[in-house]
Amino acid sequence: MCGIAGMVSFGEKPILLEEVQRMCQALYHRGPDEDGYYISPDVGLGMRRLSIIDLHTGRQPVRNEDGSVWVVFNGEIYNFQELRKDLEQRGHHFCTATDTEVIVHSYEEYGTRCVENFRGMFAFALWDERGRRLMLARDRLGIKPLYYTTVDSRLIFASELKAILALPDVERKLDGHSLSHLFSFLTTPKDASIIAGVKKLGPGHTLICSPGKAPVLERSQEIRARVC
Repeated sequence: MCGIAGMVSFGEKPILLEEVQRMCQALYHRGPDEDGYYISPDVGLGMRRLSIIDLHTGRQPVRNEDGSVWVVFNGEIYNFQELRKDLEQRGHHFCTATDTEVIVHSYEEYGTRCVENFRGMFAFALWDERGRRLMLARDRLGIKPLYYTTVDSRLIFASELKAILALPDVERKLDGHSLSHLFSFLTTPKDASIIAGVKKLGPGHTLICSPGKAPVLERSQEIRARVC
């Protein structure tokens, strides 16, 4: 179990390392082994890692060869060795033995449709520096959690609500419909949370956004997830 968090700015409000660190500190229990960050004027990525695969060189965020694509990842890609072999044959060079690196090279090769090739349980955030695009993705069964909200011209995301609520800009107000749903069905709606304005990225969904542009939520019907 790992935890990811971060934000992208649509306006003039800067991205601060201290804010992303505060979010990741709230996720410490998900990844006590180490943390890692990528910060630029428009985007911030952070994660807490529980080391399972590639204990020595698998530190996140993981990037591609020239540092134009970065990813933070929670989960496991079960077919990553098969995907890695194919990507190496296509000319991609790997620096780690982790399944996380397969995501960045798959994105280089296939763009946002890379998720169609992943079998596993995952939630990840990928930043494309050249394309100025952030991609959030969640596995088809929704095994790994991912929450997001837009506040003060920024999209904020994290593996848990408490990380988003670590930022003072996020209003702490209960969502009445979600609360009623929780009392009736012992769970919140699949695309909402108990906090008003904070949503869950639905199973099998991707969310694409760029600095200066509103986020676009996409249903990716071809995402396949296997749990065994």
